[in-house]
Amino acid sequence: MSIQDRGAPLRVPLYRTIWRWHFYAALFVMPLVLVLATTGAIYLFKPQLDRWEERAYSGLSTANAVSANEQLAAVLGANPGAQFHGYRLPERAGDAAMIHIGLADGRSMRDVYVSPQGDVLGSVDPDSRIAAIVSRIHGSLFMGKIGDLIVELGACWAIVMIVTGLYLWWPRGRGPAGVVWPRLQFGQGIFLRDLHAVTGFWVSGLALVLLVTGLPWASVWGDAFRLARVELGLMHGPQDWKTGSGAPHAEHDHDAMMKMQAAGVPLVGLADMVERAKLENLPHPVWVKPPGAPERFGSPTEMAWMVKSEAQNRPLNRTISFDMATGVELSRTEFADKHVIDRIVSYGIAWHEGQLFGWINQLIGVLTAIALVTLTITGFLMWRRRKPVATLGAPPAPTVKHKMRGVAFIMLILAAFLPLLAASLLVLWLFDHLILPRLPRLARWLDVRPVSWRNAPPSLE
Repeated sequence: MSIQDRGAPLRVPLYRTIWRWHFYAALFVMPLVLVLATTGAIYLFKPQLDRWEERAYSGLSTANAVSANEQLAAVLGANPGAQFHGYRLPERAGDAAMIHIGLADGRSMRDVYVSPQGDVLGSVDPDSRIAAIVSRIHGSLFMGKIGDLIVELGACWAIVMIVTGLYLWWPRGRGPAGVVWPRLQFGQGIFLRDLHAVTGFWVSGLALVLLVTGLPWASVWGDAFRLARVELGLMHGPQDWKTGSGAPHAEHDHDAMMKMQAAGVPLVGLADMVERAKLENLPHPVWVKPPGAPERFGSPTEMAWMVKSEAQNRPLNRTISFDMATGVELSRTEFADKHVIDRIVSYGIAWHEGQLFGWINQLIGVLTAIALVTLTITGFLMWRRRKPVATLGAPPAPTVKHKMRGVAFIMLILAAFLPLLAASLLVLWLFDHLILPRLPRLARWLDVRPVSWRNAPPSLE
């Protein structure tokens, strides 16, 4: 029946609706996959990028070195009104120390490099670093909260694309040709399709791991996960990863320190804590944070000296707190002390950032990114080859209906665990049933083939 016949409301079976939006979502996900794969591959090399950016502050003379207290005094003297937030120990002998400060305006931050002799060598806005810029593109497309939601929605639909695509494509009774390797003898069209399928076969598992391990950072999923952990009593200490597009800088609590000093209570100096930190042999970067200094992601401050490693290979990290007046060790948190869920998430984040197994992890991450770009490009080329002039070119639903019922079941299961996916499916269902019947030309362009059109609502076109 022609789509111009407006006799009945548009009723499309669930599996056909899901199949069409599976295709439409792929078009939405394609540009996001290109951006996320590219920026993700760059961010894998954050330690190397940071080291390259700081190359001017390495290989310095260590003769006549001064204490950390004198280095801090030089930095604060060069930045009147600044607040001391942390001291990063040099990674190697001859490297400058880095002192993280909050400027007098109460908003801006600076990483200041100071030589072993106490000379201020330079400073940088931490948000202007290469890795920081790449991270913001990767996490929020430079669009703040809205961008973060777009990225999360894209990640959810990318998971759907992979899982349902594998289910629909899964070979039954076929040999390895066209599955494990592409066929070369059947022309360009078959080769392109095989390249897409074979790449998907090899990369699907790694891509799913990357997508799933990125969810704890996402706004909707990450916040829901955090709330669930709180309600179930599964949190041991502050969360060690941010959610959403970032958290505001926390304020440094100077009041308590000033009261302690006014009361005559001796405070252990930075130099003492730096020497204690050196004895711990923690993985770089190692930070010494003063009492009241803000923790990452806006978590509560502690009135104690903190020595902690913030290596991207999170299972190696440790945090030690010391009494601000006496220097006595108060607590020591090892990776094994974290809740098992936090440990699993930390392993996943370390893998996602390419630091769990060193350069091998980075290599696997780069190959995964290349494969995702290949999938995107080959998928786009296949769509363009068969796209009709007058319509979007959505593929017809498979004739094997039990496959589509399986796809519907898979998507509903995924929606139960991905709130933003569930919300988008509801919006799409409402669009299909309330809007498309009123817009027949749009429905025709979207390749909708309604069962009947009796008693259709008035057209809005």
